[in-house]
Amino acid sequence: MHRRVKDKIMYGMIGLATAFTVGVLLWIIGFVVMNGIGHINWDFITSNYDSQTSYVTMPLLENNTNKLGLELDVVDYEDSTYPVIVSKESGFPSGEIRDKGGRVYKIQKGNLIKRIGKKSTENQSLESILASIDELEGQEVQVKITKKGRGIYPMLMTTILVILVALAVACPIGIFAAIYLTEYAKPGKLVRIIRFATESLAGIPSIIYGLFGMIFFVLYLKMDYSLLAGALTLSIILLPVIVRQTEESLKAIPQSYREGSLGLGASKLQTIRKVVLPNALSGIVVAIILSIGRIVGESAALLLTAGTIAKIPNGLLSSGATLTVKAYAVAEEEGDIGMACAIGTIIIVLILVLNTLSKLVSKKLKKANA
Repeated sequence: MHRRVKDKIMYGMIGLATAFTVGVLLWIIGFVVMNGIGHINWDFITSNYDSQTSYVTMPLLENNTNKLGLELDVVDYEDSTYPVIVSKESGFPSGEIRDKGGRVYKIQKGNLIKRIGKKSTENQSLESILASIDELEGQEVQVKITKKGRGIYPMLMTTILVILVALAVACPIGIFAAIYLTEYAKPGKLVRIIRFATESLAGIPSIIYGLFGMIFFVLYLKMDYSLLAGALTLSIILLPVIVRQTEESLKAIPQSYREGSLGLGASKLQTIRKVVLPNALSGIVVAIILSIGRIVGESAALLLTAGTIAKIPNGLLSSGATLTVKAYAVAEEEGDIGMACAIGTIIIVLILVLNTLSKLVSKKLKKANA
């Protein structure tokens, strides 16, 4: 076959492979975003996942459209209809609403009113509800209010907590290990074994780490399904990434830097601290940021160690679900693809932000060290 024909065939295969790869990635991201974007709003990000019902005491007003001072509408909720708060009228006494504990209760747009005094509002028309409010007598009335859930705020906070704890454990160990391999260890069998083990650990599926974390941290050390067990498991997953990335950053520092520092009388440790590490900082920071992305996207290991409870952990030994774990749970257990895609959209945005941040930080630090 003529050489020009061979080149054109090869060029066509390269183009098709590139187009296929980019097309598949864009199709997956587009599918998740298109199915999830409709669920995303400010309430979705700032609300709890579970609905919260409270009994509050509200003062009755005289100079408003109705005695509660609220504009209402009727919406469907859990196979029934309830009045929903559309807005608060001018002069609404927000600071005078109290729950059963005497604490100030914050009335919000979108809250459902399920009972006014002794009368249920379930399946009542708006006209009937407003008539009941007008018939209220006295200075105040007890109202049953439900804040609708299905928000991701607890999972968002749990993800941030897992990131902080996992990095606090993995970063010092990984960076110190990389310094030993690069600056102190003499080339030989031991170093080759350590590097081989590190590279092999990076390729092990995270579910294997999850099984180890469940057996060792959850069962043997009796941490139960907790934030700490999940974060420690993730820190083991991150170690190969941090060690390898930091090691490559340290190797990139010219040997003349070290020789110059030692020649001026600095000790080896001073050379590492004052010369090597500052010049390798951009690579180390990028490794940490990429590790954050790995934590945000991890689910299998956390499913077996941190649990699936949609609440903010009370402490390191409390259970909690991260964004990816909850996305899996709502898709697998509830079949709610829209909710899962909405969480997936948030995760994609976080990953894109982290990757952009890593490039900006790397560029800025390289410029500063130039």
